[in-house]
Amino acid sequence: MIVDTLKNAWKVAEIRKKIGYTLLMFLIFRIGAHIPIPFIDHNTLKNMIGSGSIFDFLDTFSGGSFKRFTVFALSITPYITASIILQLLTIVIPALERLAKEGQYGRKKITQYTRYGTVVLGFVQAFGLTFGLRAALIIPSPSLKWPIYLLITIILTAGTAFLMWIGERITENGIGNGISLIIFAGIVARVPDGFKYIWGLLNVGEINAFSVIGLILIGAAIIAGVVFIQEGQRRVPVQYAKRVVGRRVYGGQSSHIPLKVNQAGVIPIIFAISLLAFPGTIATWMPATSTYAQFVNRWLTMNGTIYSIPYLIVYAMLIIFFTYFYTAVTFNPVEVADNIKKYGGFIPGLRPGRATSDYLGKILSRLTLAGGLFLALIAVLPSLIIGLTGIKNIYLGGTSLLIVVSVALETMKQLESLLMQRHYQGFMK
Repeated sequence: MIVDTLKNAWKVAEIRKKIGYTLLMFLIFRIGAHIPIPFIDHNTLKNMIGSGSIFDFLDTFSGGSFKRFTVFALSITPYITASIILQLLTIVIPALERLAKEGQYGRKKITQYTRYGTVVLGFVQAFGLTFGLRAALIIPSPSLKWPIYLLITIILTAGTAFLMWIGERITENGIGNGISLIIFAGIVARVPDGFKYIWGLLNVGEINAFSVIGLILIGAAIIAGVVFIQEGQRRVPVQYAKRVVGRRVYGGQSSHIPLKVNQAGVIPIIFAISLLAFPGTIATWMPATSTYAQFVNRWLTMNGTIYSIPYLIVYAMLIIFFTYFYTAVTFNPVEVADNIKKYGGFIPGLRPGRATSDYLGKILSRLTLAGGLFLALIAVLPSLIIGLTGIKNIYLGGTSLLIVVSVALETMKQLESLLMQRHYQGFMK
């Protein structure tokens, strides 16, 4: 069915152009992911950035750019962090809240502020990362130390800004959400390396065929669960009363409000990962023997041991929090209830207005809890997989699968929507 949708989409010149544009942006992203930053000793860098840490997530999202330390090493994470900060400030600062309600003009201004925040956060994160990895730098002369630090910082910041531009261009001229698709492309780009790594472990006897089969079954279960939760929704019935306008009768029909189980999508996990990257980044600024660095490396990394439990607990709690937060940002029960009342609708058995908004809020709270718990379970699955299969350094863990499947589903829905506008049936047939 998905193949049929792609075939039908390819027959439409406008959609074919959008797909081609998106693929071109992917190609540029992959080329940049292999452009190395100068003055780097990659052997020393490889020893400094170990496995089983938050850096593995950053490396996965950047398509391997982080451990190769290329121009896209920071990936799009500063943009995501800036978005988090802007959305939090929108709640606490009245001026930003008013701006967010001003329609297209307000969205443009907030997007502009997010861009500025991305550059600032990117520069700070790039400098901190450069300074933290200074032992891996090849500095010809002591007098060039700080100019080299600044040069690498500017290159990393420019790489993030360019990725932000690519994401916005994909959203505007291509298919799907550009920022999500960049993360999607980075994860998918590492799949061949993952197969090669597992095949190598199998050949040397570190794992057996049953471990690989177990990994495949767990992956299939994750994909099935993601599709089930992402497509799951509670349909709240709405009845519209008949209205007579002139000689015409309007309304009288029944409809429903679709409340998704996972209203926030993959955003909570991306937000949580972005925040958890800060302790690890700060730890790189300090000597490995410092108390803070030892604490972070022991307790705030996903290493498949008992010491990773605090990290997993914090990770899960952040995901649940951001699930509620982002759902509250994207769905306002009071506003929905007012719109229903405005157009003469009501939920059977409930009075329009506050009773309706309270009812919607209660349902949404329960659905959000289920969605948040599911996202948290998916996020901690890599440690479970490590314990069950003995396969470490998994390139496509639960979080990655969730993002890949969710972004693929959303992109296919957009394709289907474009086809429906042109009287195509696609895989909805």
